[in-house]
Amino acid sequence: MAANPERTHPEIWIEGLAAERKRLRSVAKPFDFSSMPYKELAALIRRMRKIMREANGVGLAANQIGLPHRLFVAEVPVNDGTKFYSVINPAIEKMSTEKATIEEGCLSVPGIWGDAPRAERVTLVGQDLRGKSLKIKAWGLLARVFQHETDHLDGKLFIDKAKNLHRAEKDNSEPVQDAKNNQ
Repeated sequence: MAANPERTHPEIWIEGLAAERKRLRSVAKPFDFSSMPYKELAALIRRMRKIMREANGVGLAANQIGLPHRLFVAEVPVNDGTKFYSVINPAIEKMSTEKATIEEGCLSVPGIWGDAPRAERVTLVGQDLRGKSLKIKAWGLLARVFQHETDHLDGKLFIDKAKNLHRAEKDNSEPVQDAKNNQ
């Protein structure tokens, strides 16, 4: 893979490259636990967490590193530290009708930010590394991250719904006209 100065991390695929955009815009296949030994899956989760942290992200979906699996990792601040999540075969089971519009960015759309409306509360279902069912009620930043990462796995990017898109590298005031049309 050719180096790209806009990348947030060398292993994170970006929307700006046609070959990578195809994976990012594809719906991830449900993860089949029989297709990967537990140790290999645990190693993949550790690798994704490392990549996410190195890129200063709060979430990373498998398709952002070129994998077809329906899984993501997330790490959000709580009290005096952080809480880490790895969710396999995630789905949003419930969303509140109350929405919050907050500025959002994405490791796969480097340097672009925009105001994205999201449900304030969600219930996420999925599985842990051993295939055990999970159900997580989330609000605030965690709810936003769960929605963002699940959107990734459904082939959607935050730029599809965000308003007031702008570039962060310069003075935060340069509007982005073509980010949505670059598909």
